[in-house]
Amino acid sequence: MRVGMLTGGGDCPGLNAVIRGAVRKGVKAHGHDFVGFRDGWRGPLENDTMALGIDEVRGILPRGGTILGSSRTNPFAIEGGVEQIKDNLAAHGCDALIAIGGEDTLGVATKLSDLGVKVVGVPKTIDNDLSGTDFTFGFDTAVNIAVGAIDRLHTTAESHHRVLVVEVMGRHAGWIALHSGLAGGANIILIPERPFDIEKVCAQVESRFATHYSPIIVVAEGATPAEGTMELVSGEKDAFGHVRLGGIGDRLAHEIEERTGKEARAVVIGHVQRGGTPTAFDRWLATRFGLHAIQAVTDEAFGTMVALRGTEIVRVPLSEGTSELKVVRPELYEEVEVLFG
Repeated sequence: MRVGMLTGGGDCPGLNAVIRGAVRKGVKAHGHDFVGFRDGWRGPLENDTMALGIDEVRGILPRGGTILGSSRTNPFAIEGGVEQIKDNLAAHGCDALIAIGGEDTLGVATKLSDLGVKVVGVPKTIDNDLSGTDFTFGFDTAVNIAVGAIDRLHTTAESHHRVLVVEVMGRHAGWIALHSGLAGGANIILIPERPFDIEKVCAQVESRFATHYSPIIVVAEGATPAEGTMELVSGEKDAFGHVRLGGIGDRLAHEIEERTGKEARAVVIGHVQRGGTPTAFDRWLATRFGLHAIQAVTDEAFGTMVALRGTEIVRVPLSEGTSELKVVRPELYEEVEVLFG
């Protein structure tokens, strides 16, 4: 079989491990041939390809990012986009396509599968918010990077007696904020699932200072204040209609300083969470996803996505992977809330 591969959406530690696992098993165990499509859905849309074989994947296991490149291209937002993809896949003799991505990339894959394209999906997002799998690769790396930053910020916060607001990624789900904040000993954790009361945040800040300690606040980029308590500015939108986020950390620090009189600074970890060497867990999970994805292609189990359930890799319908966002459940947040402050 000739198999196409692409990586779409935000880059993520572990993408290269997926590519490597699929290619090495595909070539060695099944005799498959591969073609790489560059920059997500832009590749098959514009017929932009690269060679993808054993030589091309050698040495990429510890590398962050993706050798295939990525983009947020949405072929369904381009006139004739779907027909172009079908024609280009046929022109390259692709019998199947492995699409590695998050909500948007796999959403496109689901629609194409419904239209007859033979697709197998691999779930990827540092946000860990895809409903079809227990964990996505990239999440563990992002959390560890954030925890490392929080550990270092404790000492500078104490030295200068200031509030430090740490903004981490998380558009709709607060998994990174919750995990990194808990592991890093944050005093306040703000997530998109629970609109926050700025007055309660400031009261907690004052309480922390009263015990002669400086507060660390971890806030997900998608966290929002309770209605009518703080004003936020919306940004521009991408090809999938998502508002470009960022800025809640600065806004929160400014508000805290004005309301409490305590010096406050914001630290935005941003894309540092996406880059660099993946953790051992993410390399392990991503490699297993790659091995199982190419097996799904070999078995002609199209329209499916590989997923982690417990310790097993299983196949689920592509639609299940993006049917709903996996968010932090109220009971999970409440379980650990007593540790904050």
